[in-house]
Amino acid sequence: VRHHHERFDGSGYPDRLRGTDIPLAARIIAVADAFDALSSNRSYRRGVGAEQALNIIAQAAGSRFDPNVVAAIGRGPLRDALVAAHGEMS
Repeated sequence: VRHHHERFDGSGYPDRLRGTDIPLAARIIAVADAFDALSSNRSYRRGVGAEQALNIIAQAAGSRFDPNVVAAIGRGPLRDALVAAHGEMS
């Protein structure tokens, strides 16, 4: 959890870790946290749909997020499950 604000390109915090120096669990949590932040309603804006959230995350693969983690959630059964679960939560 400590490192989930690290960015894959090394510009994050608290330790400015880069790439695979960021623990895998933190790289996964970073993507999950971003998906939740994008797709959840806030007092100042409505959340975006699951597909749009995944597209926004995909645009940040390699800079903010681990491209392998993004690819894993962005295709096949994982993507389908995430989109379906998001629909059930809406």
